[in-house]
Amino acid sequence: MAAPSPGLSGARKRAASRSGAVERRNLITVCRFSVKTLIDSSCFETVDETSAEFTNLVSILEQILSHRLKGQLSWFGYGSARSFWDYIRQACSKVPHSCIHSIESMENIHCSRAKGRAWIRVALMEKRLSEYISSALRDFKTTRQFYQDGAVMLGEEAGLLVDILIGLNAIDFSFCLKGEGLDGTCPAVIDYTPYLKFIQTSDSISSDEEEMRTMGSSGSEVSTPESNMAAALLLDQNCWLNKYKRVEQKYRVVVEQKGYLEELVHLRETQLQESMSQNEALLKRLSHTELSHKLEKEQLQYIILELQDQLTVLKNHDLRCRQELTTHLTNQWPSPCAIETNAVALETFLHKKQTGQWEEKSFCSLEQLSADMSLSQMDPAQTDSHSLDGKTYLTPQHRDGKEDSPSLRALCGSLTSVGSFKSLASLKSSECLASPTSEITSPGLTPS
Repeated sequence: MAAPSPGLSGARKRAASRSGAVERRNLITVCRFSVKTLIDSSCFETVDETSAEFTNLVSILEQILSHRLKGQLSWFGYGSARSFWDYIRQACSKVPHSCIHSIESMENIHCSRAKGRAWIRVALMEKRLSEYISSALRDFKTTRQFYQDGAVMLGEEAGLLVDILIGLNAIDFSFCLKGEGLDGTCPAVIDYTPYLKFIQTSDSISSDEEEMRTMGSSGSEVSTPESNMAAALLLDQNCWLNKYKRVEQKYRVVVEQKGYLEELVHLRETQLQESMSQNEALLKRLSHTELSHKLEKEQLQYIILELQDQLTVLKNHDLRCRQELTTHLTNQWPSPCAIETNAVALETFLHKKQTGQWEEKSFCSLEQLSADMSLSQMDPAQTDSHSLDGKTYLTPQHRDGKEDSPSLRALCGSLTSVGSFKSLASLKSSECLASPTSEITSPGLTPS
């Protein structure tokens, strides 16, 4: 037997591809019509299992999902029929919160086709049928594994199918998953009758009228020229009337579309004006916020500078006060020579007071007493009598004939120490220590 020529095989392939394209296009078109009809009918009545539109839509979806589905190869190389549920179960397994596992665990559904039909109903009730199919199409490797070349799920029509099924989300479905529609033995049959419409052209109408006129006048006598002219005029008038109706209908459609577009443009212009006004208000608010921010920043900078100046002034004032206090304390502190002189004078005064070698007299200060003592120390060879303001005092040797005891010398040595002078100076500065003048002139201290 001779092999077919390459040209014949190429023509057969082209014819097969054209027929496959026509089949895919028809399925998508019928699915679009079915969805539109179902949406329209849902506005007036409840959609359930008994609805003819729903039954037809489910059959169309089964045909589309089963279009050119590959069979499953066995160990012996024979292919067994598979259902679209096997593809959906594997391709939609990664969809979050999917109903795949719940359908697999149903006890009253056993065959693969019945599970596929149950999945369609559950997906419609969840309003996620378009999402499931879109997720399955993204898994191209699995889709290529289950479908042959020329299938709807492998062509451009699959994207159109996803867009068409989005409209079903506007319908609230409610089904019983134990009904007769889940029987896997019943095939899916599509009813094309609601989607077929015969549109007769004007030429066809005129030819039908001419045929009817000919059939009516065949048994009568031969027509006259006047009757032929009248029939021609009537036919021409009917033809022009049909053309006028078609043009009028197109004009009305165009007018309605024009009104819709004008209304849409007006709505968009209104939205644009509102957006522009909001934009202007936001710009003004932004400028005002920037200005206030700038003023606040300048005020804060001015406050910082003023605080820095005040801090500098306070530091300088504190330093000056410290210097003045140091100078004052330094000037108030007596010299070592004055400390020694005052200590000697105080010792002499105490010695004379104890021995009774003094008379009642007031002294101006310890400095005067120390000066007198210094004069007495400058001339040790003088007599034991000393003259103070015209009065003569006797030394201890002339009065009692006794010498200074070592105990008094030790006492004088303690009074000449630095610690003793500091304590004396502190008492004098705090006015807690009485002056020598007050002690001398006190009546209680006058010797008997």
